[in-house]
Amino acid sequence: MTGKLIIFSAPSGSGKSTIINYLLTQSLNLAFSISATSRPPRGTEKDGVEYFFLTPEEFRKRIENNEFLEYQEVYKDRYYGTLKEQVEKQLEKGQNIIFDVDVVGGCNIKKYYGNRALSVFIQPPSIDELRKRLIQRGTDAPEVIESRIAKAEYELSFSPKFDRIIINDNLEKAKKEALNVIKEFLELQD
Repeated sequence: MTGKLIIFSAPSGSGKSTIINYLLTQSLNLAFSISATSRPPRGTEKDGVEYFFLTPEEFRKRIENNEFLEYQEVYKDRYYGTLKEQVEKQLEKGQNIIFDVDVVGGCNIKKYYGNRALSVFIQPPSIDELRKRLIQRGTDAPEVIESRIAKAEYELSFSPKFDRIIINDNLEKAKKEALNVIKEFLELQD
């Protein structure tokens, strides 16, 4: 049996990574989508494990060949993307693939796979709460936080395009809701 696709998108600080990490500990046969990047490996990262490491030239060639479900040039010559071939290999193994992507990437994957994919948007209760969370993290300078807030306002405009919206005003409640939504989707027959 082939697997299904679960797409998560959210503004930075919404709790998406925490929720995804929780779901990965549940018995849902979930596997992370392995993305491609044009950045060099960091530390102990291995090609084909954390990422597929490509040169910027290889990445552009694959874009021209329409080999990506979604991709983004984050900085000049610094690309990230999801290779169609890798997703198909994982689906054929029967894995349910979980994606942690930006809103545009999430919409592109959903459009490509239709009902085989469930798109979930994790929404903060408010922009003020999001700002508070980003400040409490203590990892970003004030100007970085403000740029993340501006990006979040843009990303929130995409929420209606997602199959499900989970408002993370209480992390435990949001984790349970995400688990129920994913279980329900995985139990549906094609």
